[in-house]
Amino acid sequence: MATIVRKETLLNVSTSPHVRSSLSTRRVMLDVIISLLPAAVLGVVNLGVPALMVIAASIVAAVASEVVFCVVTKRKQTAGDLSAVVTGLLLALCLPASVPLYIPVLGAVFAILFVKCFFGGLGKNIMNPALVGRCFLLIAFGAAMTSYSINGVTSATPLAMVNAGETVELLDVFLGRTSGCIGNSALGLLIGGAYLLLRRGITWEIPVISILSFALFVGIFGAGGFDPVNLGIQVCGGGILLGSIFMATDPVTCPVTSGGQMIFGLLVGVLAGLFRVKGTAADSVSYAIIMSNMLVPFIDMLMIPKPYAYRAKKEKSGFPKAALVLAVIALVSGLALSALYTMTKENIAAQQLAAKEASYREVCPTAQSFDAEALQAKVDALDGQIYGGGAFGKAYINEAIVGKDSSGNDAGYVISATSGDGYKGNVTMSVGIAPDGTITGLAYTQINESPGLGMECDKPAFKDQFAGLSGSVALTKDGGGINQVSGATFSSRATTNAVSAALDFYAQNIAK
Repeated sequence: MATIVRKETLLNVSTSPHVRSSLSTRRVMLDVIISLLPAAVLGVVNLGVPALMVIAASIVAAVASEVVFCVVTKRKQTAGDLSAVVTGLLLALCLPASVPLYIPVLGAVFAILFVKCFFGGLGKNIMNPALVGRCFLLIAFGAAMTSYSINGVTSATPLAMVNAGETVELLDVFLGRTSGCIGNSALGLLIGGAYLLLRRGITWEIPVISILSFALFVGIFGAGGFDPVNLGIQVCGGGILLGSIFMATDPVTCPVTSGGQMIFGLLVGVLAGLFRVKGTAADSVSYAIIMSNMLVPFIDMLMIPKPYAYRAKKEKSGFPKAALVLAVIALVSGLALSALYTMTKENIAAQQLAAKEASYREVCPTAQSFDAEALQAKVDALDGQIYGGGAFGKAYINEAIVGKDSSGNDAGYVISATSGDGYKGNVTMSVGIAPDGTITGLAYTQINESPGLGMECDKPAFKDQFAGLSGSVALTKDGGGINQVSGATFSSRATTNAVSAALDFYAQNIAK
């Protein structure tokens, strides 16, 4: 007798995975796009049509790059999964609204081709494409990438203003109504982050821990301590929110376990804080995330749990071969660099001396020779300490040179002064002073400020303002003194402090 089996009672046997979901790549990417819209809209509202143009150019370039790549390589078109749109939008939010449109285009092309497609496409890239695209643009177009403006007026970012001792309204930073990147609205980013959490597009571990560890590091080691307003500005400005919520959480490039994500978030926060407090680069968060991405395989190896009752085969212990190779490469490279330095240090010293002498002649053109010994005792008496007890910022007097004319009379003086108040470190210059105490010229011997901003100080439009002044100089924004370079408060102040210290040294030790 035949047995009748109902269809609904049959068991389906298939290979894994057995758990299926209606969730698709396109749906995930659409959620990311929706979450980025608040920051994008506020960026356009605050920065105007230029911001919208940058966003459009970046997205179009990203999508077009992926389409062309798939056509050329005869692969299935993947632009429809919206991942290229996410890359273009994320990249645009990391850019100033004032950049020329070719910059977001080049950045998007680099991000899609070199960071995504050449690695095999979505899911195979080892770093966030938009993040690497931003770093590429910072290296290739530093001047444009660090030039910020709002309402058409170039100005410093809130972080730069705080570091310069200026007052910044926390509410303006929170709403994105200050100079910075298009996606600098903390309000918009937090709304987007909350949406992603509700949609389970991200988990809390990476954004929460990275932001908290960043704030803790800056509070402990930063100049502002745990002042609530200062910490609020540090967190709301500078990219930590955008990076922690939308880039560090990239599921392709972050650890897969909860514990691994905690370690990853801590690493991102500490590195970002370290680079923010001690570094001189224009960006701290991007480099922190990229460096952390490189350690993700190691974090996963440590944190992925072993299956129950799994017994791993005993392996020979020893130093990993790859690590040994890297160590050898690092050793050989270090020895090669050391040898190169040894061979070239005398030539470098000679070139530095020639540059110093050239600066002496530039700022004291009436001198035929220079005497570096006559005033050396007065410089040595300063014992390398900050000059004036901090009255001129972090200013130091390095040398005091007497310029002699053809008859051996004093034709002028050259005082080498350094200010540690520069945006990217020390600013050193030779200040020429005539026998009557007026400035005859100014020449930088060390300046490594931001291209397009701080480096504008090395142009005649700024330096020529000091000629003929005596006694003391003061920085101003609206006339009546030395007009600072727009958007370069640090560099302008460092120069003014060093010149003021040189004038005071002349008055105290040389003037008769």
